[in-house]
Amino acid sequence: MKKPVFPLRVFYDGGCVVCSTEIEHYLRRDQLDRLVPIDISRADFGPDEFGISQQEFMHELHALDRQGTVYRGVDAFWAIWQAFPANSLYALL
Repeated sequence: MKKPVFPLRVFYDGGCVVCSTEIEHYLRRDQLDRLVPIDISRADFGPDEFGISQQEFMHELHALDRQGTVYRGVDAFWAIWQAFPANSLYALL
């Protein structure tokens, strides 16, 4: 799998407590500002510009890197973990 080119936009459902908590966890540890959170539950979110439907966004986690590579589901988590130093727990995953 291709390593993401940062920054990485991370699309999450801000109306979901589990989703919000998970993303906040990553953001607190993102010392290099590599992750850009995008709340897909906001009224002003427009999925059309990304070529992904709102239903697809709501179905699973998505991340989009600077070069336009889309990571979905488990691959999105993998891409997020790449934002952290090699000596971190996330690098081991």
